[in-house]
Amino acid sequence: MTEYGARPNAQKRYEIAEDVLRSNIEDSTLPLGVVLLEGPIAEILQISRAPVQRALQALESEGLVHRFNGRGYLVGPADRGIEPNRTDIKTLGLTIPRHADEALQSRSSWERIYNTVEADVAGCVVFGQYRIIEIELANHFNVSRTVVRDVLTRLRERGLVRKNQSSHWIAGPLTAQMIKDHFVLRGMLEPQALIAGAESVDRSRLSELFQRLSELERHDIADHLKALEAIYTDFVDICILATPNERLKESIRNNLLPVTATERLLRRLGLPGDPAVITELRLVTELLLRGAITAAAAMMENHLDASVKRMIAQMKIVAIIPGPSVTAAYLTRVLE
Repeated sequence: MTEYGARPNAQKRYEIAEDVLRSNIEDSTLPLGVVLLEGPIAEILQISRAPVQRALQALESEGLVHRFNGRGYLVGPADRGIEPNRTDIKTLGLTIPRHADEALQSRSSWERIYNTVEADVAGCVVFGQYRIIEIELANHFNVSRTVVRDVLTRLRERGLVRKNQSSHWIAGPLTAQMIKDHFVLRGMLEPQALIAGAESVDRSRLSELFQRLSELERHDIADHLKALEAIYTDFVDICILATPNERLKESIRNNLLPVTATERLLRRLGLPGDPAVITELRLVTELLLRGAITAAAAMMENHLDASVKRMIAQMKIVAIIPGPSVTAAYLTRVLE
């Protein structure tokens, strides 16, 4: 629901998200105990997860929400034994003031379509090479060629597309060698980031992550796979991106993009996962909790070595699977 109103001072997206969530908590539209997840909130506000994450952290510092032994945040103060309420917040009818809605939707056009294009591209490159035709992409989203070039330029910066000798935009193929190259970079960057940021790690979040991983180890493999993407995102955020070096964090994020996209696609194809990854992550977090930073970094290296072997083995299976029957209209398969 949208209300009328105005605010003269321009705000950043996370500040707007923070205000919207705070007001909905205060008027009980978001009741005590309801579970707040970044993804659904980002969809409602039509923004990325990053500003939502920052907004939730700010609300946590105010005591309006708190972390619990599960994914996301609970509405209400900690230490009151509030039980999780997993109602889909999309059904609660959040109040979004008109000025907030307009401010959020006034963001650059490329941002509005970027996530969709990134997902479309990442979902097919493991199957081969695809050409992206600017005018078809522009027509598909009803945007200008300038907007399309902004999107493609950012995809190129993240290593997901490139220009060939004919100046055509090309996505893929994502080969086993390319995955190995990404993991070489991961091995160089992530253990060092873990060491550099160890003193800055949020101990309460680390302890909660350790408990979640320990609990998952006792569950069925199907439960591992359902929770893996979310918990791995949290693991990287808590253990690896705690480093104060912003350039290092940006390099790690960009290098992880094609790796994460490939892992997501392999799971979507139903390829078997390995529960050993949960144990590997649990060992890293346990060592960090104990202050054994060098050992945690060494365990991280072992995890990355095992991960690349798992992914290459799965990609060999994908090599004999036909490509996707349906791709976005602006993606054209290039026969090799």
